[in-house]
Amino acid sequence: MADNKQVNVGRGKAVEHAKDPKAALRFLWRYLSRFKVLLLFALLLTIGGNTLALVGPELSGRAIDAIKGKGMVDFETVFRYAALMAVFYAVSAVLSYGLALLMRSITQKIVRQMRQDVFDKLMALPVSFFDTHMAGDIISRISYDIDVINTSLSTDVVQILASTVTIVGSFIMMVKISPILVLVMCVTIPASFMYTKKMTGITRPKFSIRSRRLGEMNGYVEETVGAQKVIQGYAGEPVYVERFGKINRTAADAYYDADYMNATIGPTVNMINNLSLCLVTIFGAFLYIIGSMTLGNVSSFVLYSRKFSGPINEAANIIGELQSALAAAERVNRILSEDNETADITDAYELKDVLGDVEVKDVQFGYVPEKLILKDFSLKAEAGKLIAVVGPTGAGKTTLINLLMRFYDPVSGEIRVDGHENKEITRESLRRSYAMVLQDTWVFGGTIFDNIAYCKKDATMDEVVAAAKAAHIHSFITHQPKGYDTVLTEDGVNISKGQKQLLTIARAMLLDARMLILDEATSNVDTRTEKQIQSAMERLMHGKTCFIIAHRLSTIEHADEIIVVDEGRIKEKGRHAELMAKRGAYYSLYAAQLE
Repeated sequence: MADNKQVNVGRGKAVEHAKDPKAALRFLWRYLSRFKVLLLFALLLTIGGNTLALVGPELSGRAIDAIKGKGMVDFETVFRYAALMAVFYAVSAVLSYGLALLMRSITQKIVRQMRQDVFDKLMALPVSFFDTHMAGDIISRISYDIDVINTSLSTDVVQILASTVTIVGSFIMMVKISPILVLVMCVTIPASFMYTKKMTGITRPKFSIRSRRLGEMNGYVEETVGAQKVIQGYAGEPVYVERFGKINRTAADAYYDADYMNATIGPTVNMINNLSLCLVTIFGAFLYIIGSMTLGNVSSFVLYSRKFSGPINEAANIIGELQSALAAAERVNRILSEDNETADITDAYELKDVLGDVEVKDVQFGYVPEKLILKDFSLKAEAGKLIAVVGPTGAGKTTLINLLMRFYDPVSGEIRVDGHENKEITRESLRRSYAMVLQDTWVFGGTIFDNIAYCKKDATMDEVVAAAKAAHIHSFITHQPKGYDTVLTEDGVNISKGQKQLLTIARAMLLDARMLILDEATSNVDTRTEKQIQSAMERLMHGKTCFIIAHRLSTIEHADEIIVVDEGRIKEKGRHAELMAKRGAYYSLYAAQLE
């Protein structure tokens, strides 16, 4: 909704570098800390379940030691230890199942709240944020990125907790059985940790890049789907297919790069752990031969060594998922960290009983500081007057609308409504004082009644019907299957563009606002329909301050004042006859249209 804006969107974006994982962890903890009691209970379940599972190898060793030799088996002892193993493993499984259910419940609550927070944040962000970010990238953060966080919290966090308990418990049991064999493992354990730490530093930025590339691809697809008619109309499919091929290839390469590096971690750590097992087996056999250990102790130590090394290997395998989750958390947190739309000043004035006197005085504005769009721009619209703004594309017409609605604030100068400076007025009351009908029509998925009554929640059916009749769309609505209860699909794709524009005109007619903004409001209707609604538009504008952005100059000949804008400055202003008599910029524009 802006002219000449220099924005950084889409395919030209620079690739993100790795961010601080500590910041991402702090962001996740803000949500996890809301469930401290449940998390404490989850920790107790983890400790209980994995501790019971750790008793198994000890009982297995005792059962083996109950075998004295050929034909010398204490079956009562063997069966007793076997039964205890079964009980411990069964209880451990039940606790693990309860832990999984509890963590999924916590995760779902966190994800639901996180999505709500992001959506609430989007509603509080200024228009400038959406002007500089692709819709597909935003959607990717609220859907894909939060899904990644969901998966990581519900599975990876549980795995890490369980692995920690298992590693610590196994190490304690191994020290208890044979400190000498633990010294053997000290050769390989540091190698596993050092390798894992090094690879974590390498893979983290690659997963951040992967998330960014996916957002860019989603943004491009969203842009392409929305422009299908134009693309097909100009036979531009090959160009878009080629562009998507490049973007898709870049995204696929980012995925491969991240997954390739991550895939090397698990097998390498597993190889190191298997080497550790080999050393333990050799030295354990030697200790058994010299009588320093029983066969049951050797067996138990080997089982504990597997339990010790197994979680390390599993942790290495889920590092990629954790890195992806941290990258996703960073991207979500980046939205939540954006500055909200500037808050109203203390004791801001609430517009009531609006007259519609608008004054723009010495305004300068640019979407980027080094490039001004409006320069020393001044105009005065008295209550009830119709002001038409015309000029070539990129002159600053729509930018003026952005400033009137306070989507942006001027760099210098001021805009006043009924004598009150825009910045001194509450945004809500200011924006509700305007009704808008834009060239880019907007309808949402819902009934026709809901779409027309969008800005007036307490509207009655009679009021909606009256507005539809005034906009000359009542007949069309009554011929729909369910009349005013007919459901429109997303963005109104089941009705024509002209009909969508008539709906937005009816919406503006229903809203009792003292000021109107019409940005080429009849551009999508045919000439006959345009003439039919001219009288309705005149009734709509009667007694109200109107700002009309017009390209068809024949529609604004009756304006109280016509302002000709070029390169951000007012070139001419006056009534139609006066400007035609001057034979200046307005005359040239009008003559060009006649030709």
